[in-house]
Amino acid sequence: MAFIHIRGVIPPMITPFDENDKVDYDKFRRNIEKWNGYDLAGYLALGSNSETVYLTEEEKLKLIELTVKHKKTGKIVVAGTGMESTSATIDLTNKAADLGADCALIVTPFYYGGKMNDEALINFYTDVADNVKVPTMIYNVTKFTHVNISPSAVSVLCKHPNIIGMKDSSGNVSQLIDFKRAAGDAEFNLMVGTASIWYPALNLGVKAAVMALANCCPDECIEIQKEFESGNLEKARELYERVFPVNSAVTGKYGIAGLKHTCDLLGFEGGYVRKPLLELKETEKTELIEILKKAKVYKG
Repeated sequence: MAFIHIRGVIPPMITPFDENDKVDYDKFRRNIEKWNGYDLAGYLALGSNSETVYLTEEEKLKLIELTVKHKKTGKIVVAGTGMESTSATIDLTNKAADLGADCALIVTPFYYGGKMNDEALINFYTDVADNVKVPTMIYNVTKFTHVNISPSAVSVLCKHPNIIGMKDSSGNVSQLIDFKRAAGDAEFNLMVGTASIWYPALNLGVKAAVMALANCCPDECIEIQKEFESGNLEKARELYERVFPVNSAVTGKYGIAGLKHTCDLLGFEGGYVRKPLLELKETEKTELIEILKKAKVYKG
């Protein structure tokens, strides 16, 4: 398979739900059509911010299908197809490939986290990569999995011809440097998974990011990279610092409900969260609006 070079910003697309806890596919499609107007690198269907762990397989496949159908020509489609077992991961990844996904993002198995050592993770990712129809990438998101893949494991996996990169959402800059060193000269897309370290990552030579903030503030996320790569480092840093509190709010303090409410406020289709997640309280909505105003992304 041909290597896919990824450069730029990718949103881990939110999944809008209606008041009856059903996926609102029309809102999902409208988001894609609006995001098509931005200079994004592509889309991630079924990321952590997609509430993927709450989706059925039927819903997952429908969302991948809609993403492939409605995305703008030239944008890549990444599908988050990691499951707890190797066989289930292979099965879902190949179904995603059949629907037109360009590559798969595979989260570290985590339920038996104490046994997910280097040997287990190397075997897992190797077995998956050997048996799927599209290139794969490692997804390290310690916040949710409590499993942290090691640089030494990455140094082995990056040499596999069908493992083309990784998304590191740990937010740990020193570890990002270790991952970069582990990949060495390998053809490997090292991507950050949070806007909280987007500017530091660019300074380290990282070229791509998959980040929640791109759902609601795609232009700002894109502009940070454009300004940086144009040599306007001060402008890039100032923009990064200005939107940093928004990222902290929508990925930390207020969670996915906060991200979705922000999307609603900024012209995208947020919709409801899926239970057992809770909607924002009115006081939280007021607090969030103040953060958005201070960051100059919302006028009210």
